[in-house]
Amino acid sequence: MTFSIVGRSADGKILGVAVASKFLGVGAAVPAALADVGAVATQSYANLAYRPQGLTLLGTGVAAPEVVKALIAGDAGPVGHRQVGVVGVSGPGATFTGDDCHPWAGGTAGNGYAIQGNMLAGPAVVADMQSTWLSGVTWPPPAPLTSTSTTARPADPPPASDSVLAYRLLAALRAGDQAGGDRRGRQSAALLVVAKGLGYGGTSDVLVDLRVDDHPDPVAELGRLLQMHTLYFERPDPATLLPLTGTLATEVRQRLPDLGQHDEDLDEALASWAGIENLEMRIVPGAIDPLVLAQLRAA
Repeated sequence: MTFSIVGRSADGKILGVAVASKFLGVGAAVPAALADVGAVATQSYANLAYRPQGLTLLGTGVAAPEVVKALIAGDAGPVGHRQVGVVGVSGPGATFTGDDCHPWAGGTAGNGYAIQGNMLAGPAVVADMQSTWLSGVTWPPPAPLTSTSTTARPADPPPASDSVLAYRLLAALRAGDQAGGDRRGRQSAALLVVAKGLGYGGTSDVLVDLRVDDHPDPVAELGRLLQMHTLYFERPDPATLLPLTGTLATEVRQRLPDLGQHDEDLDEALASWAGIENLEMRIVPGAIDPLVLAQLRAA
């Protein structure tokens, strides 16, 4: 009834799950992930106990294939209807599909990923997800952004390095969706990505936690939400920051009073306005993110 992918970044520091289904609020049931430990997807008559059990085993150093074996061995049933995918911080991912899962059902796994699905349009769903994952492609493609841009689209920033895994997982999910996905139709999708200290304000390990619970095109809607998440919650790329000096500083200083910011300290005034606009994660003293500048100009 669901198709999903669990995966990690090349360095093993970022882990995540992407999932879609003809099922209400799939994000509440399937995905689980813990920074520096691993990620789990449980589906098809999902056993939600697999989530804490799998993460606990991964946390003790058990490899993903052995975690899957242990979960199945300790399950009172109906094991034949279960599916699960597991990935740790190193080594191969692992997947299991019970013999009684509704067809088409199956999965595949490799170094750093596991893909699985049931009640699918066909094997191409899993195959296309795998080929997209292995290609390393991200979706949507990063939008070009230059330091002179005055019309950067607020909902279409390029993904920062921290969010590349999220976009890569989404690209694989989209490939499965385009190959037919859940043969019953579309309803919900979710994306969960974790990394130590990379959550909001550096006080959380949850980098991305987005859910589309009931929507006619949930994977596309998940992509839209991820773009918004990138804008509002990603740290800026240091290479794109513009020094807040000279004519640029003058422009910013002239714009802020019209937006209710009268602090003589430019950094303080800009930070105050950015906080109101939910852009505080993109503020760096002495500089301005081009995306923040575009928002300021648009305001």
